[in-house]
Amino acid sequence: MNTPVVTVTLNPAIDRTVTVDRLTLGAVHRARSSLSNAGGKGVNVAGCLADWGIRPIVTGVLGRDNAAPFEAFFAAKGLDDRFVRAPGETRTNIKIADLSTGDTTDLNLPGLPVSTAIYDAVWETLVAAVRRNTLVVVAGSLPENLPDVTLAVLVADLVRLGARVVLDTSGEPLARALAPEARHLPHAIKPNRSELEGFAGRRLGSEAEIVEAARALVLRGIPLVAVSCGADGAYFVNADEALVARLPPVAALSTVGAGDAMVAGLVAGLAADAPLADVARLGVAFAAAKLAGVGPNLPSEETVRNLATAVGLRSVDV
Repeated sequence: MNTPVVTVTLNPAIDRTVTVDRLTLGAVHRARSSLSNAGGKGVNVAGCLADWGIRPIVTGVLGRDNAAPFEAFFAAKGLDDRFVRAPGETRTNIKIADLSTGDTTDLNLPGLPVSTAIYDAVWETLVAAVRRNTLVVVAGSLPENLPDVTLAVLVADLVRLGARVVLDTSGEPLARALAPEARHLPHAIKPNRSELEGFAGRRLGSEAEIVEAARALVLRGIPLVAVSCGADGAYFVNADEALVARLPPVAALSTVGAGDAMVAGLVAGLAADAPLADVARLGVAFAAAKLAGVGPNLPSEETVRNLATAVGLRSVDV
């Protein structure tokens, strides 16, 4: 039986993806399409997991005034909605997809302020939901009024509850959570190459350098480090192995959410107590499957399993 999963999204968003033929600064554009989805990293992870058959508890903070798109999404996916409602509106993020280049430009708006009382209500929700060995995905950015140390404190508190925390954030909140003085570290992280270079303090040009920097974090006490490198695939490193997994060729309709899908695949593997090779295959297959669509959705389980089988996987010795 799969391990229980909880996702935490303190700064969710309604993601509006607008598609244009060619993006030109300062010009007026006629959009090809516009599609809105309930989003935020933890929400996206939960949506992909639901399509795989794992239905997490979802929590975090939603604005009361525009919670309907999230509520509809949670209902459609069969997710256990334990979000705390706060006064005001959840932010909207605008993503402009350029068909001529395949690039996506993000405009991320400020998040809903979160009061101490609202944050405490989220924590009480987690205390009620988390048991020893529960996988808790803490994902995304922080509302602007919360201090950068918030996620470091949250990770530590969850670890003390016995949770295995998968942390997917960036910038100063990530740096604080992994700081040398941090006594409780997450079970898994998914930095990209640039973020890993920040921790290593140098450019990482080769496979050996990437793996060496990832293993340094493993040796500090993080059991699994997955490094996403876009079209170059991803590295999955634990204390015993280092694997590089290459994306199978997939036509990319939208790159939005591919990183979140990779986290979902990683969590699916961890929930099944799969070996590292299977975790890597699922992580990369989920990301590749997500490239073919818009929104936090996966194709059929058979399609994803076929992609996982097609993932190129090999060991890297350091």
